[in-house]
Amino acid sequence: MLVVDDNDDICLLLAELLRSAGYGVETAKDGRAALRAFHATPADLVVLDLSMPELDGFETLERLRDLSDVPVILLTARSGEIDKVRGFRAGADDYVVKPFGRQELLARIEALLRRAPEPKHLEHYDDGAISIDYARRLVLSRGLPVTLTPLEFRLLNAFTRHPGQVLSAEQLIEHCWGHEAGVSRDQVKLYVSYLRKKLGQATADWQPIETVRGFGYRYVPPSG
Repeated sequence: MLVVDDNDDICLLLAELLRSAGYGVETAKDGRAALRAFHATPADLVVLDLSMPELDGFETLERLRDLSDVPVILLTARSGEIDKVRGFRAGADDYVVKPFGRQELLARIEALLRRAPEPKHLEHYDDGAISIDYARRLVLSRGLPVTLTPLEFRLLNAFTRHPGQVLSAEQLIEHCWGHEAGVSRDQVKLYVSYLRKKLGQATADWQPIETVRGFGYRYVPPSG
């Protein structure tokens, strides 16, 4: 489970509450850190604060929805109808106003988890062309071993966890570079080209990563 709140006391309170109820918990203090954490280890449920610097809860929720249908509870001091409507329209599954009752929050979490499909925690990926052992960080392309740098592996991880989905340069920067300053679209383009070249060395009839002009990049598994 992922708890996202820029207030250290709230993060600590929620983490202790959820762990005492038997849940594994990760915390993040802002939206960008939350997206990186979710991408690295997809959570079963996200408890998300709205009022955060840089990337607020609404923006974080929208980007989460680009990646997953994970249940999301918005946790906020904002009780106005407009904020609730905006949250639900952005894809929130529930909305809890601070201060909140601990047992009520746990009951809402349990209800969402009962309705949610069983999450997939990938240990291995294989689409007939690319094979990845995530635990050992071993990659095969058309059966041939591919040596990737840590950054190239994170890029491949981003693409293969969301096959067929267009990922923008900004999304790739968030997931693969994090808070490193000065990362540009040109750098993303360069490293995608490095990854594309390494993966494509085993075949001339398939380009594994497509450039979608004006939008970003997409990994397309081979058909048939």
